[in-house]
Amino acid sequence: MSKITIDRYDLALLDALQRKGNATNATLGEQIRLSASQISRRIQRLEEDGVIAGYVALLAPAALGLGVTAFAEIVLQHSSEASSEAFENAVSEMSEVTDCFSVSGDADYLIRLVAPDLPALSELLMQQVLRLPGVARIRTSVGLKTVKHTPALPLGHLTQPSKPRQRVRYAET
Repeated sequence: MSKITIDRYDLALLDALQRKGNATNATLGEQIRLSASQISRRIQRLEEDGVIAGYVALLAPAALGLGVTAFAEIVLQHSSEASSEAFENAVSEMSEVTDCFSVSGDADYLIRLVAPDLPALSELLMQQVLRLPGVARIRTSVGLKTVKHTPALPLGHLTQPSKPRQRVRYAET
């Protein structure tokens, strides 16, 4: 994996894109004080380097009738590569699962689910999640209120002295 070098303009561009991904290159250029063509070249390079993974529209779950968010800790019956792969493949197909993480600790996986209401969540858990391959047990917590939810990543650590493991290197300009 090759090293990537970014500067303060790239950081400002990444920050701006995280906050408003549909901003035009001209608008971004005004904010960052670069030309639209420079913005375009930087975006293309950041995409090619894999720093920008893609673009999405963030939808409001409640506005779409998805008023319940739940988090489920999943414990598998057997900790094997085959059972993990079967579980991961099956959970990847579930549109109600918005996030799935393999985790350390008491559980094997942590998933985030959305549902219209509690009866729908109950049905989802009983009819689908408990029937996923290899599931031994689940422990579910229902979100009562969203205090903070952001897809924006922190970028400040990139300006700190580089550690050998980091793929991205910051260069003062």
